[in-house]
Amino acid sequence: MDEAKKCAELIKSSDFITVLTGAGISTNAGIPDFRGPNGIYSTGKYDPDRTFGLRFFLEDPVPFYDFAREFLKIIENVQPTFAHRFFARLEKEGKVKSVITQNIDGLHQKAGSKNVIELHGGFQKSFCLQCGKEYSFEEMKEKVFTEKVPHCDECGGLIKPDIVFFGEQVKDFGKAEEYVYQSDLVFVVGSSLAIYPAAMLVDFVSGKLVIVNKGEVNIDPFKVDIFAQEDIDSFFKKVSKYLYGGEI
Repeated sequence: MDEAKKCAELIKSSDFITVLTGAGISTNAGIPDFRGPNGIYSTGKYDPDRTFGLRFFLEDPVPFYDFAREFLKIIENVQPTFAHRFFARLEKEGKVKSVITQNIDGLHQKAGSKNVIELHGGFQKSFCLQCGKEYSFEEMKEKVFTEKVPHCDECGGLIKPDIVFFGEQVKDFGKAEEYVYQSDLVFVVGSSLAIYPAAMLVDFVSGKLVIVNKGEVNIDPFKVDIFAQEDIDSFFKKVSKYLYGGEI
């Protein structure tokens, strides 16, 4: 039995599926992996510490907002990949209970996934660090493109997107642990499992484990039931063919 067919059989026989995704699921959409060859950690265009370090942001938020303008332009113009839509469909069918993502691009929600745990936060909400006023994605986007550094309309305080910076704890990790532990099937998609604490989630897997990633993955192969080291969308198109007879 080939791996795609075996994966489809696991999905059919599972009632509680959790999906953990990393940057690799979004590269086919046109969003570079931050740590990949075209990512901000490799190109030298942005200094990661000065861009995402909380201490640096509080001292000088300009580098982060220079990055944010570029990133928001990218995510405004991209669409979810086949894999994003595939997991949204499985959630609609009641199979996938949660998508846990390390990404801040919002593509799972754009694809239709409802129960998304964003470990590293995202741009959907932003807050004034002084008075706590909340800003929606649209409100913040307007500010990012009209102000060099967005400040609060109420008190003039610095606004920060609800993104986890270096020096901050990831979000909802306990909830993510519970979903993984309860699952009879866990997918790790587009993640090398090199970034902690997200990589620790596989330690809580009690069911089957499927990994789909083009590159190397930091895990003991004996813990993995299926390891598809290939293009993510190509693999899930094959799985979809076994489940649905074709495209979704």
